Amino acid sequence: IIVGVFYEDMARRVFCQAYKEKLYGKKYVWFIIGWYPDNWYRVKDDRHNCTVEQLEEALEGHFTTEAVILHQEPTLTDVGMTAKEFTQRLNERLNTTDTSLITGYPEAPLAYDAVWSVAFAFNKTVKKLAEKGMKLEDFDYYNDEITNAIYSAMNSTKFLGISGNVAFTAKGDRIAWTQVEQFINGSYVKLGVYDAVADNLTWYNKEKWLGGRPPPDHTRVIDHLRVVSPTLFYSMCGLAGVGILAGMLCLVFNYSNRNRQCVAFSQPAINNLTVIGCMICLGCIVLLGLDGKFVPAHTYPVICQIRAWLLSLGFTLSYGSMFSKIWTVHQMTTTRRKERARVQAWELFTVLAILILIDIGVLTAWQVLDPLQRKLEIFARIQPTNTEDDIELLPQLEHCNSENLNVWLGVLFGYKGILLIFGLFLAYETRSVKLKQVNDSRFVGMSIYNVVVLCVITAPISLIIGNQEDATFAFVSLAIILCSFLSMGLIFVPKVKEVIQNPPRDGSEVKSLTDSLVSREEEERHQKMLAENEQLKKQIAEMEDRIRELNQKLQERARQRSVMSNTSVTTASTNASTKPASTNRVVFLDPHISDSHARKPSWPQSAANDHSVITHNAIKSASSQNLTTPSLIAVDANSDSGLASYSYGKNSYNERKGSTSDIMEISATSSNFQL
Repeated sequence: IIVGVFYEDMARRVFCQAYKEKLYGKKYVWFIIGWYPDNWYRVKDDRHNCTVEQLEEALEGHFTTEAVILHQEPTLTDVGMTAKEFTQRLNERLNTTDTSLITGYPEAPLAYDAVWSVAFAFNKTVKKLAEKGMKLEDFDYYNDEITNAIYSAMNSTKFLGISGNVAFTAKGDRIAWTQVEQFINGSYVKLGVYDAVADNLTWYNKEKWLGGRPPPDHTRVIDHLRVVSPTLFYSMCGLAGVGILAGMLCLVFNYSNRNRQCVAFSQPAINNLTVIGCMICLGCIVLLGLDGKFVPAHTYPVICQIRAWLLSLGFTLSYGSMFSKIWTVHQMTTTRRKERARVQAWELFTVLAILILIDIGVLTAWQVLDPLQRKLEIFARIQPTNTEDDIELLPQLEHCNSENLNVWLGVLFGYKGILLIFGLFLAYETRSVKLKQVNDSRFVGMSIYNVVVLCVITAPISLIIGNQEDATFAFVSLAIILCSFLSMGLIFVPKVKEVIQNPPRDGSEVKSLTDSLVSREEEERHQKMLAENEQLKKQIAEMEDRIRELNQKLQERARQRSVMSNTSVTTASTNASTKPASTNRVVFLDPHISDSHARKPSWPQSAANDHSVITHNAIKSASSQNLTTPSLIAVDANSDSGLASYSYGKNSYNERKGSTSDIMEISATSSNFQL
């Protein structure tokens, strides 16, 4: 509601800007001064750039208030004429047809009555002053008595003038009727008149509201509950329904083919619990989408409790069943006891029962000590885009909350998180294990991988985007649907394929069941062989480390002997007299020295080339030679073999100066030479 008090030239500029700012229409009510000429907005004005049509659009529906300037009744006034007669006389005196161009024309009756008011007040003052022996002509600005007499007379003056009943307040304001007009379809329409003296309102019921009703005097705030999109809700419920139907088909398949080997050796009872858990989780999708659109506020806490119980127990049934399988498989592959050759069903159910009991304990304590309640999250007000009404929406979002919600979530998430990580570890450890009694352990491990990945992603993200109802519902629902479909698919699709591709033959399934014991023995033997294989691998690794260590020592000794050889050559030459006599022939094996080398010794006559010398009969037949016995001695001049006490390689041979016999003598200093 905007009240504007300005002259008509400024009014044109104000409403031009109001048009540009869209400050008009059903949400706005303008009140301005009513004594403008009726066509004031049509006057050409260079100080604004709006058209007459734009100003009319912005002015539509505004109200004006002004004093009643012309008496509305045809009665004779106290000034000796009617209002109509006054208007006629005034127009005759002005001698014009367009009175809108005359400044002050609408206020002429007020000016006329103002003069009469002064006359009536002076008449009263003259009478009052005459009683005191005073005259009005004695007035000056320092004579308070005459001043007070004039004020009192003016204050008490009342008469019916051309502008209506004329009277003044103690402050000198004119007391007159107030006229209310409204700008409708380009013209002003008189709506009513208010008499302040008599406190009487005369209303003609001619007003028109742009919105069909009076606008509120304040911005209405409407609570707006944010709910899941219907399209998204029904889509997810449809997918969940398909998943539940698929789960029912899996249960029927399990029962119908319970005697088939592929089903009987997969622990079908545990698989049934996995399917039931998936179906419970899929059913929770419907509960996750139920909000204030479907359930009243007092029922919402019950929905919260049911959600928590079903989602937690459904997850434990589905994932816990797979975990119990993979746990049992891991136990069988790590134990060596004979009695572990068989999978006992009670072991699987025991593991699952423990997990369910933990869930029941935590959920019971939560519900008793700190039950979930309905909590509203309030968001900032928003302006609706599809209405012009003066309203604002206060968005609200429902949450399931409790006083210590983070503590309870931490307990549940922590316990199930450890379970997920442990299951991931067991699945990885048993990735290559094949047990005939749990023939789907590999697919169970793959299901665990998928569940862990999806849960690790979904849990934190759902907490982060908790104030976005559509995103949260879609994300959690898709995670449940993917986990359920992947788990049921990985566990049952291979079995369905096996049943279709290999229909049962007479006695075949019975034979396979009777052969199960043999299969268990083979599995036990296989596990023992795997353990022995691992032990042998460790021993081989230790031997390889020992060989590397010995090779390093040999290389070190060879380097030391190479250094000592240079010194030994000189020593052997000076001490030749002490060498034992020997008639052994020495044959040099050095591929690096050509046959035409000047100082190369003669080869055995049967040697065709450097490399074939080692095939000489004399060398072949000798395994160990004593230098005291005449025989053939082979000396490798190319490398220090380390087999003799003193061995001379290529370097020592090249550096030695002297005859061939000297080198033979040096070589003959070995006490024992091993070929």
